[in-house]
Amino acid sequence: LKGQGVDKILDNVYNTGEIFKSTEIPVMLAREDNAEPEQRYFNTTMQPIYNEENKIIGVVNFGYDVTEQITARKLIEASEAKFRTLSETIPHMIWTATPEGQKNFFNKYFLEYTGKTFEELTDGGFRKIIFADDLEKDLQLWHHSLKTGEDFNMEKRIRRRDGTYQWHISHGIAQKDGQGNIIGWVGSSTNIDEHKIFAKELMEAKVFAEMATVIAEDEKAKAEIAMQSKQQFLSNMSHEIRTPMNAIIGFTKVLEKTDLTQKQKEYLDAIKSSGNTLIVLINDILDLAKVDAGKMIFANSPFKIAESINTIIHLFETKIQENNLELVKEYDSGIPEILLGDSVRLHQILINLLSNAIKFTAKGKIIVSVNLLNEDEEKVTIEIKVTDTGIGIPQDKITAIFENFEQVHVITSSVYGGSGLGLAIVKQLVEKQGGTISVKSKVDKGSTFSFTLSFQKTTTEVALENGPGQYETEIKPLTVLVVEDVKLNQLLLRTILDDFKFACDIADNGKIAIEKLQTNSYDIILMDLQMPIMNGFEATEYIRNKMNLQIPIIALTADVTTVDLDKCKALGMNDYISKPLDEKLLYSKISDLIKSK
Repeated sequence: LKGQGVDKILDNVYNTGEIFKSTEIPVMLAREDNAEPEQRYFNTTMQPIYNEENKIIGVVNFGYDVTEQITARKLIEASEAKFRTLSETIPHMIWTATPEGQKNFFNKYFLEYTGKTFEELTDGGFRKIIFADDLEKDLQLWHHSLKTGEDFNMEKRIRRRDGTYQWHISHGIAQKDGQGNIIGWVGSSTNIDEHKIFAKELMEAKVFAEMATVIAEDEKAKAEIAMQSKQQFLSNMSHEIRTPMNAIIGFTKVLEKTDLTQKQKEYLDAIKSSGNTLIVLINDILDLAKVDAGKMIFANSPFKIAESINTIIHLFETKIQENNLELVKEYDSGIPEILLGDSVRLHQILINLLSNAIKFTAKGKIIVSVNLLNEDEEKVTIEIKVTDTGIGIPQDKITAIFENFEQVHVITSSVYGGSGLGLAIVKQLVEKQGGTISVKSKVDKGSTFSFTLSFQKTTTEVALENGPGQYETEIKPLTVLVVEDVKLNQLLLRTILDDFKFACDIADNGKIAIEKLQTNSYDIILMDLQMPIMNGFEATEYIRNKMNLQIPIIALTADVTTVDLDKCKALGMNDYISKPLDEKLLYSKISDLIKSK
């Protein structure tokens, strides 16, 4: 037996008496056929032999060949090294586990995706990143696989490093030796979140298609269901959005009647103008029936165009200053002072264009120029340009920017905000009034949006609004029952009625209103329609049919549809006024009802 270093080991045992042990000592083993010796590995123990005088007289060597085991282990280690190297290069979450199921490896992508360290994912930490609703099923399937050796398969949600959960399909395979014993597990978790969303949408689309096929058999039923759904949506959305706007615009009018500085009055005018423009915008978006029919009504009232444009520009002065931009206004003095048209729609157009100009301009200036293009005896045509020195628009995007929900850049929404609906509305407003709109732009140089509108000429003066307390007719003091659940609207109505010099009593819902009517007397009722416990429809029906009272009732609602109007009349309401309230209109309706009693 000749081995590498064996003689030195034998000498050391013989001379020192120390026992030598090795689990894989390499040995060159001579062959009987005198062929080249081959290297083998032995599990070896060498220990000294003592005589009666306790002197070492030799060394005994016990050993058995473990070459096959060592070779197999090295092959496994090499395979594991290749596996781990490969697992770090693919974008999947790879893991391995012991035969008992203890995780002993997570690849780099797994750790980066979850934001966890290896130590945080071991000893049950892996379970903490599984969505709670999926955890019990995951444990049941895993225990079954450990017991049977069958593959593990499950769809479950795994938490990302940002705290959100995404769907993955987890697949585990048992690694077995030649005798079928499990020596470990290897698995992967593949992100299928987009596939799940697509599958859900596909299923919803399939269900919808099946429903549509059934409904299509009866076109009349289909039309009725669609109309009811649309009207219900419009009613709910109108109420939710217009209710806070009622308070904003209402209290703006209340503030107008107080003593204000000139600067405060300018700010209040800006708020009022913005509120009115917002109400028009909300109405246009919510009134889907009108959009579907391609109908849009424009006012034709006298207004001072220079003052109207100045009001809108004033809205943006603070924002322009905050952004260190320069504002330049160019106005053609040849434009008549008073014109006939829709000033609110003009505000809407300018607000959209100025908002975009400021949003996409980091430095430089914004120019608003108003020029007289043409004038005859009856009308004038005006061109308004909004020019900025902002990021500009690529040429291949220019034709698309006026489409619904279209944005120039992929990152526009995340960086600059917005829905991509503004320019589509602007185009519609301009063209429905017979005008035209266009844009010129260069990337990193800026953009110029220009539109033309024609207005009728007039000699009519713009009427001043009535001052505080001034109404067309005077009526005696009244006692009014206000049925309204929103506290801000209660305060607003109380303020308006106090200005009318009317006494006011508040009920939070229809049930409380009925209780008050049983013990108190009122001249008129202002009835909100959508309230908890008992709404305005139910309360009116009870007042008319159960109590047999004929007190005038005016419906108050934030609904912009006409559906409620017929229902109000059918239940016995005398009139109908929508929010935001026009206090002069409210006073006029109260006056008419009281006089007709």
